[in-house]
Amino acid sequence: MSGFKLSNPVEKNALPDGPLSMTVHSIPQPGEVAQADGQRTRVGRWKMVALMLVCAAPVMASYFTYYVLRPEARRNYGELISPQKDLPQAEAMNLKGERVPLADLKGQWLLVTVAPGACDDHCQKNLYFQRQLREIMGKEKDRLDRVWLVSDDAPVPETLMPALSQAHVLRMAPAVLQAWLSPAPGHALQDHLYVVDPMGNWMMRFPANMDVASASKAKKDLERLLRASASWDQPGR
Repeated sequence: MSGFKLSNPVEKNALPDGPLSMTVHSIPQPGEVAQADGQRTRVGRWKMVALMLVCAAPVMASYFTYYVLRPEARRNYGELISPQKDLPQAEAMNLKGERVPLADLKGQWLLVTVAPGACDDHCQKNLYFQRQLREIMGKEKDRLDRVWLVSDDAPVPETLMPALSQAHVLRMAPAVLQAWLSPAPGHALQDHLYVVDPMGNWMMRFPANMDVASASKAKKDLERLLRASASWDQPGR
């Protein structure tokens, strides 16, 4: 009777008998780790700088166009401020008594007037031209906000309130005001209208004692500014 020959099956991928071997990789030295970290930090900083330059390029290009390339930029009615002065890191107070960070004004072109709360005839005249200049901007007027910085604690006359319904009326400490804005020699702060760009930089001052003829010249300045910034500035905050 024939029998079957039994044997242990051999697995196809069985490991051969014998000791196992291991490969040990060298451990990085502390100096090499520090050098690699430093290189990554430098690369990251350069990338951040490049990103900031890309974001700022449209703004820089519009100012270069306005100040350098266009011949009419040398015939401004308003006086260009150099260096420009950024909005103070401070708060103002609205007519409701609420604190408002001045940084909240950024994002729009601003046409600014300064006067005590009692608002004499000269103040009312500036408020009138401020309102008219914005209105005659037509479809671009939504890119320009009116701001009255009240320089004392005197109440604002109720008769002015209807005309101020679309303006920002903020009480601002005189010391903060004087550290930011300044009048032309021989004049006071309340004699001028001031132009502030959407980044919060005070960049232009219109001459004192504006009248109808000079308001027309101021309008042309504002039109050029809005046109030069059209590629990066949009209406509304």
